[in-house]
Amino acid sequence: MQQNVKAAMSSPDSQSVNPSDSLSDFAFGKLAALEARNQRRTLVDTARSAAMALSVNGGAPLISFTDNDYLGLSTHPDVVLAAKAAADEYGAGSGASRLVTGNHPLYRTLEEKIASIKGTEDAAVFGSGYLANVGIIPTLVGKDDLIIADELVHTCIHAGMQLSRATVKFFRHNDVAHAAELLAKHRAAHSRCLMVVDGVYSMDGDIAPLKDLGLLARDHDAWLMNDDAHALGTIGGGRGSMYATGAEGLVPLQMGTLSKAVGSYGGYLAASKPVIDLIKTRARSFIYTTGLPPAAVGASLKALELIETDAAMVARPVKLAQVFAEVLGLPRPETPIVPLVIGTETDALDASEQLTREGFKVIAFRPPTVPEGTSRLRFSFSASHRDADVARLIEVCQKLGLGG
Repeated sequence: MQQNVKAAMSSPDSQSVNPSDSLSDFAFGKLAALEARNQRRTLVDTARSAAMALSVNGGAPLISFTDNDYLGLSTHPDVVLAAKAAADEYGAGSGASRLVTGNHPLYRTLEEKIASIKGTEDAAVFGSGYLANVGIIPTLVGKDDLIIADELVHTCIHAGMQLSRATVKFFRHNDVAHAAELLAKHRAAHSRCLMVVDGVYSMDGDIAPLKDLGLLARDHDAWLMNDDAHALGTIGGGRGSMYATGAEGLVPLQMGTLSKAVGSYGGYLAASKPVIDLIKTRARSFIYTTGLPPAAVGASLKALELIETDAAMVARPVKLAQVFAEVLGLPRPETPIVPLVIGTETDALDASEQLTREGFKVIAFRPPTVPEGTSRLRFSFSASHRDADVARLIEVCQKLGLGG
């Protein structure tokens, strides 16, 4: 049999097509098409330090106004020490999935802390926010069910919805009346219904109308779920979008991440105890993923303690964003995110490069992350930004003609 295989491999016909060549040709063609549209992405080595300073590929220091580290906690000395202490006590890795041996003792404390902040009975911590959404949604709804979602929900929510095989209907962004129309038309034909939104939309910085959506969901026996990735630690006194919008008791599923304002890594769902028990026993991305390193969990715990106790720190990013927007004639932001829509990919990349030459890192976001024709600079503000750096950023933007 081995001789036959070798003979087949050495025959002229077998050498006429090299699978690795066709694969590389396919990848090259896709990359060339992306390059032509200025949509190709590349990785750069980025060394981050305190006060949002960073160096790209070993170059001159830049001040980042593009991070999701809204409170600067990823480099906060107390958070770093907590990560080190957790690694010293429990090791560098968790060793297995949480349902095997990877559920180190810090997990329980972290989940209790998240539940307390979010005002729920319990919480489940996932390996990332992406893993949370692709696990939660298919666990709660299936092919006979309905999902009503905002048209701008995050990509990982789209992935979770596809995995669920549920019927999906999108409503216009933050349009409660359109969501009501869809529920009135489609809800009765399905046994279960999930409504999904982002608490804060990362590319526009606006907040979902959770109170109105929550009341609507309750009237139609739909379960409202918000992705609070950009809201925990930044709005609602640090507790997130439900508290910022007065929607307490109307959002039974509060999902989020520990990698942005919390400054560490991981995702979570905060909900009732029965829901969390179901998630921990049925969500595939929870069951079949190795547990987080103890250092990440220890860092998250310390960061959440700081969010609970330092109100001035929590309030600072939004205040800085509002100062920046006011001076440049941009709409008043409610979150630390200030978008500046440029238009074409080329112009957005050029504006980003001009800011780099002035000492600032501000990424140009392009399709498919944002709709065609709306490539933009996304300015994000952190509690650890120095007043002098914000003032200079404003001066540079005025000089470059960036603003309203």
